[in-house]
Amino acid sequence: MVTTRYRHLLRQVRHLGRYPTDAEAERVLDAVLALLRAQLTGDERGALAAPLALPRPVTAPAFVESLAHALGTSLAAARWDASSAAAALTDDDDLTDRLLDRLPRGYALLFGRADLVAAA
Repeated sequence: MVTTRYRHLLRQVRHLGRYPTDAEAERVLDAVLALLRAQLTGDERGALAAPLALPRPVTAPAFVESLAHALGTSLAAARWDASSAAAALTDDDDLTDRLLDRLPRGYALLFGRADLVAAA
């Protein structure tokens, strides 16, 4: 049974990514969520509901490369897909903040946020 929250997220991904069908948006969303979940632990992983964790999170470019491989698309298409799904997750600012705290620098851009570095 598909939850209401997942359906809402799926609609957002379809709209943001301009995917022609729910099936295409779902394929992208599932791939992005699986790769994100694999890199997280604790509450953040639980919030995305989990497969096995990687020993350490990969860089944002490596994430996009993995997504391109998983979806059988180009890097440009994978960046679009990753950003469409990640931007849909930004409805929950607290979750987004926690995810970005756990992921390596560079992911903020995929979530539609500036990737700022604090001044020394």
